[in-house]
Amino acid sequence: MQNTKYIFVTGGVTSSLGKGIIASSLALLLKSRGYSVTIQKFDPYLNVDPGTLNPYEHGECFVTDDGAETDLDLGHYERFTNTPTSQANNVTTGRIYQTILEKERKGDYLGGTVQVIPHVTDEIKRRIKILGTEGKFDFVITEIGGVVGDIESLPFIETVRQMKWELGKNAIVIHLTYVPYLAAAGELKTKPTQHSVKEMLQQGVQPDIIVCRAEHPITENIKDKIALFCNVDRDNVIESADVDTIYEVPLRMLKEKLDIQVLSKLGVKTQGEPDLENWKGFLYRLHNPKSEVNIGLVGKYVELKDAYKSISEAFIHAGTFLNCKVNLKLIHSEGLEKSEKIVKDTLSSLDGILVAPGFGARGINGKISAIKYARENNIPFFGICLGMQMAVVEFARNVLKKKDAHSVEMLPSTKYPVIDIMEEQKKITNMGGTMRLGAYPCHLKKGSKVYKAYQKEDISERHRHRYEFNNKFLKEFEEKGMIATGINPTSSLVEVVELTTHPYFIGVQFHPEYKSTVETPHPLFISFIKAASLSK
Repeated sequence: MQNTKYIFVTGGVTSSLGKGIIASSLALLLKSRGYSVTIQKFDPYLNVDPGTLNPYEHGECFVTDDGAETDLDLGHYERFTNTPTSQANNVTTGRIYQTILEKERKGDYLGGTVQVIPHVTDEIKRRIKILGTEGKFDFVITEIGGVVGDIESLPFIETVRQMKWELGKNAIVIHLTYVPYLAAAGELKTKPTQHSVKEMLQQGVQPDIIVCRAEHPITENIKDKIALFCNVDRDNVIESADVDTIYEVPLRMLKEKLDIQVLSKLGVKTQGEPDLENWKGFLYRLHNPKSEVNIGLVGKYVELKDAYKSISEAFIHAGTFLNCKVNLKLIHSEGLEKSEKIVKDTLSSLDGILVAPGFGARGINGKISAIKYARENNIPFFGICLGMQMAVVEFARNVLKKKDAHSVEMLPSTKYPVIDIMEEQKKITNMGGTMRLGAYPCHLKKGSKVYKAYQKEDISERHRHRYEFNNKFLKEFEEKGMIATGINPTSSLVEVVELTTHPYFIGVQFHPEYKSTVETPHPLFISFIKAASLSK
């Protein structure tokens, strides 16, 4: 194809309908037909990026190879398409305004009045087109966060209106709405969808395709009614019913011919059928496991599942690869601080324990108690970022007998700062975008458990942290059996630790969950699940 095609995905009625999953499913279908596709997310909030947001506010913060702190939907994009995203794939209103105000201060607008139209919309357009102008992609799918009608979304919808006018047949809009079922009336109601599309029309945008989320099957009459009142062809009303797993959505969209309708609207001829054999094989194994393991995820944000989205999905990918169902039990670390009996009662039935990433002192002692239990009872252990750091603290306290050992994040005055802040981080005052972010190389020690998992010496993984293992204590740790088996080759920072006397005890400073996809499950999650299976 000569011209990049632009697909906008908007939402109506309510948030959390699954725009990211629909966008990811469409990207997979187009990619499986041989097209190159990328997806970007535009978030209407005023934060410059999600990096400073509490996980309770917005779920996990996903990190790309180039160090962008992004919306968790980019995780879905990568997991579905096996294509890395970047800084250009996630933009917020905050970043848009930041760019405009920096230009204004420099005098780039030559004294002109800076306004939402054209300056804000032009900057949004520029950001949308960045990926398309590179010439790498046949399709750019742009998800607009929030719900049409939100004040924050107005500049984005206006930008979509302008781009549809400018690009003509090279741009379409998919509008995702909700069709509720009223139990008292015993029927589905289309009025919320009608109002949502009416709101879009008031802002000058006519949706080309309407995807209807519903908890009950949408009848032909309902589709006819939506088509009539919303000015779309009957074939462009797509049902998106609830499914057992998000990984079924692409096949549902295939059945509803979403990809065919998109290609037709964009004037692209369809050829053959999409190649989804690997995806179907993944789904078959997912639904037909031959074994199962019980894994405890010990964290401090467990009330919101999205706070650990990439970790839970990485378990699904690796477990399915091994034909093993992973029963993930979310355990609040604060609850483990009450007594040793609670720790034992909570953890004794588990086949493996993962201590999750996080920030701050709350729930830290519970994480340390979980690590101690896993270490002393030979339960397979996997620590990620803060989980690795607390494994170091636990070992220092209980094996090296440095009772006051801690991370300077939690206790700046600690006598034994086994986890210390990086030198270059000490002078930083801004919180946003200033951590050690993105992909860094790591050299693995041959013969180690982590080397056996990766089957290679040199790897690259994504980071998001300020604090590191303090190399001043490395010799003492290694003398007692906690070995540094992964080292950054340029800075000598410790990336991986493991215990030589334990069946499986690995802590990693990086975030392996960010790189796990359906097509390429992460080797560390695979090795951890294998170890958990052997411990049963």
